[in-house]
Amino acid sequence: MLRSHRAAILTAAFAFVAAPASPADHATPAPSFSIRTVDGKWMRMTDLRGRPVVLDFWATWCAPCKSSMPHLSAIQSRYRDRGLVVLGLSMDDDDAQAVRKFADRLGLTFRVALADDHVIDEFGPVRGLPTTIFIDRHGDIVRRVTGYLDQETIEGYVRELF
Repeated sequence: MLRSHRAAILTAAFAFVAAPASPADHATPAPSFSIRTVDGKWMRMTDLRGRPVVLDFWATWCAPCKSSMPHLSAIQSRYRDRGLVVLGLSMDDDDAQAVRKFADRLGLTFRVALADDHVIDEFGPVRGLPTTIFIDRHGDIVRRVTGYLDQETIEGYVRELF
């Protein structure tokens, strides 16, 4: 089933300009999930309660994803002390080791995991990459963006989470 999600994304059109961000009309609770990061540690949404979270669905072959990643790393470093958690969810078919090597080469400062069917289903539809989801301290999804995000835009969206 995971391949069908990824195949759908492969056939979607990608652009360097983000689709208009869709702020939530009302608070939408973020789905619960548990996922193992590429370094073997477990992350659970329940463990992140009270912390703002940025989930970024991406792939190693996605040019706009690679362009956004330095911005996500910078924002993670800048807001880490305020509790921000950035989690990159790879949509690659590669194993965790290959994705980890890719993340290490880019010098990413945020956690990375392979997206599984549960996470894709819960946060979907993920029809284009990158898809970035902003979750506030209360555990509510406040914004969802598909496409490249520049540093200034990410910064503004993250400030809304506090």
